[in-house]
Amino acid sequence: MFKRKAVTSLFALMAGVLVASGCSDSSSGEGGVSEPTGGQGDSATVQFMHLWPPGSSAEHHRIVNEIIEDFETENETISIDLQVLSNEQYKDQMTILSSSNELPDVGMTWAAGYLDPYVDGNKFAPLDDMLEDGLRDEFVAGTLEAYEKDGQTYGLPLELNTVYVYYNKVIFDEYGLEAPETYDELEQVISTLNENNVEPIALGNRDRWTGSMWYMYFADRIGGSDVLTNAINRSGSFEDPALVEAAAKVQELVDNNSFSSGFNGLADEEAKSMFMNEQAAMYMIATWDLPNYTTNESVPQEFRDSVGYFKFPTVDGEGDTNSFVGGPGVGLFVSEESDVQEEAKQFAAYFVEEWGERAVSEAGVIPATIVDGDSLDLPDMYVEVLQDLNDATNLTLYADVQMSASVAQTHLDLIQALFGGSITPEEFAAQHEAALSAE
Repeated sequence: MFKRKAVTSLFALMAGVLVASGCSDSSSGEGGVSEPTGGQGDSATVQFMHLWPPGSSAEHHRIVNEIIEDFETENETISIDLQVLSNEQYKDQMTILSSSNELPDVGMTWAAGYLDPYVDGNKFAPLDDMLEDGLRDEFVAGTLEAYEKDGQTYGLPLELNTVYVYYNKVIFDEYGLEAPETYDELEQVISTLNENNVEPIALGNRDRWTGSMWYMYFADRIGGSDVLTNAINRSGSFEDPALVEAAAKVQELVDNNSFSSGFNGLADEEAKSMFMNEQAAMYMIATWDLPNYTTNESVPQEFRDSVGYFKFPTVDGEGDTNSFVGGPGVGLFVSEESDVQEEAKQFAAYFVEEWGERAVSEAGVIPATIVDGDSLDLPDMYVEVLQDLNDATNLTLYADVQMSASVAQTHLDLIQALFGGSITPEEFAAQHEAALSAE
């Protein structure tokens, strides 16, 4: 049962019975018991469950509550019944509620593999009808596709992370370097840094997804935006020459001493620390790190001022630098079994449209919808990233997220082997193909 307008909710599971406790900040009946779900006369109650508690996600939580309040003010016959859980609690609760056909009317979901069982089980409603009146055009190119299955859309993305190479402008200036636009220029930058005993690129590939991002960008630039996705969805092959060549480029970077010493044994946090302590000139990461280079007051201002970024370069004259590797964070779903599906879709559309500008200006979140950064009071880097997203031609979802759990594990293991030089590019491609074909 949902507590209407609850600031927080905790759940205990006993004998399959869900007991909710919390506090309500609006009238919900005697003793805080919420009104029955569904319409009563001309009114309707929409259940909404999200994963941004006030403790760990204070700004997100506040913005959500403000959007709900504004929605209810503008739609007096619809009230929102709210549950809030932490990330892991939320995932557990989704499994439990789904198995008992008690999903909320509107909730949060992740893309691709997480989405699949809910779509296959007819738990999430198709949302394409919501997108027909212009809402589709409000999303950054490539984000909605991560929530599609069999030609239909089952989620509305809220957040987006794209991957850039960040660099230390002070180090670059010291050696007369400029942000590279081509792979040849990147190699020249790396060579100059090595000649001056400066670690070129901080990489913590013990986590493996970090190395996967380098491979993915090479695949995109050499073979185009679809080559990797097609190999994963089986409309193409992982032994496509472009994917083999992408693996060869990775090993070329390794052989040229492009990455920090011991990179295959370093965690990403260690690599991040190297970059932020000015022990390496470059570091590739997604835009979830933007606050560290802009608004995070715990990071020295001098360092924040020294950081710039560049899009992944073209390779041998090939590639669209407006095609990004990345992925949406959470998105909204509407339950297929909702008794108030029309009102649920109305709320979901309203939420998405309101979230974008508020999230970036008040919480430093890069939204999945197009936002005019010039109209907001934001650091220059945020404005530039938002403009990049407005100009984006494609977003390729992280490879391991596109894959099933078992193939993702194989992919990550092979990434580490590729960077470590224990397999050839051809073996890398062939073993991926075998793993994908075996499913």
